[in-house]
Amino acid sequence: MDVQEIRKLDAYLKRLFGNPRIRVVPKKSDSADVFVGEEAIGSLVLDEDEEDDERSYNFEVKITLGDATTTAPDLKKLDAYLKRKFDNERIRVVPRLKKKDSAEVYVGEEYIGVLFFDEKDARSSYFELPILALDLDEPGLLKG
Repeated sequence: MDVQEIRKLDAYLKRLFGNPRIRVVPKKSDSADVFVGEEAIGSLVLDEDEEDDERSYNFEVKITLGDATTTAPDLKKLDAYLKRKFDNERIRVVPRLKKKDSAEVYVGEEYIGVLFFDEKDARSSYFELPILALDLDEPGLLKG
């Protein structure tokens, strides 16, 4: 990822989450860390499809909540965690009707990604947000 891509990813995440404190900091040529203020909250990895010559990115946040006796993911706690982590009350975690291994994540009415539950450890979840290169050039993202 070059400097221009990092800037675009930084601006995209700031717009998406409505949080000017989000920062994207490059690590290697194909990855970066994402911070809110001084706290590292997740990582970005470049996913390049050489067949289609398309670039995309995967933003992942690992979440560990609860204790060893937790038997199922608590959507209310996960919702509160994401709201607090991104400092945005418009984030919503919504159960999926046909799948029990994950939930959907929205900012307002806009679907943004999936929250996967770890089958082996109910305390752990992974929020994944796919970002297409063309998303980085969308000026009207989440208006309204």
